[in-house]
Amino acid sequence: MTTVILAVGLSYVVIALAIAMVYVYGFKRRFAGNFWGALVVAIIGTFAGGLVDYLFSDIIRHLSSVNGILNIFPPIIAATMVLSLFAFLSERKDHYD
Repeated sequence: MTTVILAVGLSYVVIALAIAMVYVYGFKRRFAGNFWGALVVAIIGTFAGGLVDYLFSDIIRHLSSVNGILNIFPPIIAATMVLSLFAFLSERKDHYD
């Protein structure tokens, strides 16, 4: 049981790392805290997406699964949404400085 929890948690962190790298280095977006701020927000987003997956798994179980234990779409979608909101708020903060 502990191995499954650690594997899922590590998968969420890797997904968050990939999404943060795409936003910071691929899209050249500026964030409060630069890469580390984006990574923290993306990690929060992936775990929020995992929570949504856990709570509404019967509704979204038709999406693809990885090894039958991990649905990767809710963490990806949630991290992208949260990071987009954070980028928007970071840009607005730059205008006030």
